[in-house]
Amino acid sequence: MPRQPTIPDQLRSSPFRGSIAVKEGILSRPMLRSPAWQRLLHDVYIHRDVPLDHRTWCRAAALILPPGSAIGGLSAAHLWGLEIKGSRVSLALPRARSFRPHPHLVTHRTTLTPADLTRHEGMPVTTPERTAFDLGRRLNRADALALLDAMLHLHVLRLEVVQEMTRRRFTWPGSSVLADLIRFADPRAESPMESRLRLLLIDARLPPAIPQLEIHDNAGCFLARADLAWPEADLIAEYDGDHHRERAQFRHDVTRLNALRMAGWTVLRFTADDVLRHPRRLVATVSAALAEAAERRSGRTSKRSTPTDADR
Repeated sequence: MPRQPTIPDQLRSSPFRGSIAVKEGILSRPMLRSPAWQRLLHDVYIHRDVPLDHRTWCRAAALILPPGSAIGGLSAAHLWGLEIKGSRVSLALPRARSFRPHPHLVTHRTTLTPADLTRHEGMPVTTPERTAFDLGRRLNRADALALLDAMLHLHVLRLEVVQEMTRRRFTWPGSSVLADLIRFADPRAESPMESRLRLLLIDARLPPAIPQLEIHDNAGCFLARADLAWPEADLIAEYDGDHHRERAQFRHDVTRLNALRMAGWTVLRFTADDVLRHPRRLVATVSAALAEAAERRSGRTSKRSTPTDADR
């Protein structure tokens, strides 16, 4: 049987530059051409057993970035902790830098200052604030708000720095839209769809809801944490993802819903179909529920203010 090539320990888990491995005597050129290694990019290799997830591709791209460049955009957001779908690695490159294109990489030419860049997990990455500034201008408003909410929730973003970026770079495309959106960002949001739901209600000019409000009964016992709540109206609006269809979750939801109703709360539940395909109907439902609550409060006030026989 042919002898299996020796795999150096330092090359078993991460991408590496083939030319450097050969120069340092870690591998020979014939060894580099063996089936043990997979070529990802120009002069970038990885052991064939290493899973090729997005983080690994980011590490590979970082090895060939020109000076002053960084992992940016959605890939940077992923490295800062967000769950991002997509396979291509997003790179932020200075306008004057040349770079060899590759199907697995997408490049964004931009102006970068040293303050926009940092190192994270050994890679050059746009700072959380520059990442939010770029994506907040590039994405649609709903996705941009979800991104801001998520980065705030993870405690990786200084929103005041992003605000300052929009002021200093107000002529950049999308800066004015982002500057307006920043005031709605909230670290209490716990999912992108919750952020989308909240933005729908904000754009409809409905009274502001409180995200993730803890609800207690009259005895002070905890009942639930509501996605969005209007305490003065005893009204809750919630987004139900697909996991709410699972048997155990469904049973929990029924018990929770009954407890909230017994405590006097009205609970509105919405799905992705409501948020994405029927936003006007969703807004009308919430608006009607708020109006009904206002009428109930008005009725209670009128009853309390009506003079009794004893008062006469």
